Amino acid sequence: MNLRSLAQSLIRLILGGLFIFSGVIKMNDPLGFSYKLEEYFGADVFNLEFLQPLALPMAVFLVTFEVVLGLLMLIGYLRAFTFWSMAGLMAFFTFLTFYSAYFNKVTDCGCFGDAIPLTPWESFTKDVILSVLIALYFALGLRNVKPIMSRFWARGVMGLAVFAMAFFTNWVYNHLPVWDFRAYKPGTDIAKAMAPAEELGLTPPQYDVVYTLRKGEEVMEVSGTDYVAQKWWEKPEWVMDAEATRNIKVADGYEPPVHDFAIAPGGEDQTDQWLAYPESYWL
Repeated sequence: MNLRSLAQSLIRLILGGLFIFSGVIKMNDPLGFSYKLEEYFGADVFNLEFLQPLALPMAVFLVTFEVVLGLLMLIGYLRAFTFWSMAGLMAFFTFLTFYSAYFNKVTDCGCFGDAIPLTPWESFTKDVILSVLIALYFALGLRNVKPIMSRFWARGVMGLAVFAMAFFTNWVYNHLPVWDFRAYKPGTDIAKAMAPAEELGLTPPQYDVVYTLRKGEEVMEVSGTDYVAQKWWEKPEWVMDAEATRNIKVADGYEPPVHDFAIAPGGEDQTDQWLAYPESYWL
């Protein structure tokens, strides 16, 4: 095997393995992935709310297609279809993750489900690397890709794989994820999972506010730190756009996995009272 073939085979293994891993992880919790799609379809992101009712079937299709492409890549079957499908998906996902990162719209793309949370910029970097690998794979020549089995066996393997994926998806949809990475998985001590970083002796993430200031047609964004240090309030010609004010994370830190749990009947917060109850109870 020459260096060219070795490089192409290595890229096949990386791309095929990652697509299968990514697809199976999301297939393990199709509802969770559908919620992420609903978030992207929301009015404050892409404003495609009419697609939200279709989020679940779209999620199932996408994860199945992702695994199918990974298997096709490893087998070496339908080379052109596999390449162009992967290239199209990566172009779309690269745009999506860049949009999320640059405009701070969706803080976790859900690329690897809850198993490996990635920040928007980490997701974008990952997609850029995969896009480069796909381009290199094409540059090395699709005709040089040698299938590892005959067409008959390749079709049989793909048919069996699709059947297995349909069974697995139906199972986890009607039960629970086989590998549960969710914040509320069975056995979770909610009180401990809600404990803030300070209580655990850890460093919390650091945030800063970003103000949008306008002077006629001129627009400027100023961090909260600079706003105070440079006394922007003493410049009356600059008017603050309150609706455009946002918070940004400036340093990572520990964030409680459970941060949105509350029991508040009639608007009265009773969360701590219920979590401190010594006996078991059902809600």
